[in-house]
Amino acid sequence: MPTAIYPGTFDPVTNGHLDIIQRATSIFDTVVVAVAEDSGKDTLFSLEERLEILREVTSSLKGVYVESFSGLLIKYVKKKGADAIVRGLRAVSDFEYEMQMAMMNKKMAEDIETVFFFTSTEYSFLSSSVVKQVASLGGCVKGLVPSYVEKKLKEKYNFLK
Repeated sequence: MPTAIYPGTFDPVTNGHLDIIQRATSIFDTVVVAVAEDSGKDTLFSLEERLEILREVTSSLKGVYVESFSGLLIKYVKKKGADAIVRGLRAVSDFEYEMQMAMMNKKMAEDIETVFFFTSTEYSFLSSSVVKQVASLGGCVKGLVPSYVEKKLKEKYNFLK
């Protein structure tokens, strides 16, 4: 019963993230979406909001669980008894950073693999940062994020009609 950890800030979760989660469930029996408490990033949504949103948008996915973690990812992965870390790659620019992290994690835990998923073509340009920028200016993010996330962004930016 292989288990994978998909870590991230998920501020907010996008359709690209969901695509990776869904594809990971075809390989792993359990996928834990691990929301970083202390990512070093300024987040729009609080940790509690990000957890709630992720739980809502993944509720129909079998074998997907949402939790938060703090500290070193590899310690969390070991604590959970997971077999792998899942990461998404959008472009070559992502690869260098992700490879560095994967190699460092491998150095700390030889038995934990990092599995990379290339983002589906329709989401290759998509990032949470771009979504937040568009949403903050009242732009349409339909199709980029789940409708629940779209609603939460409008609430956050006070664009409700």
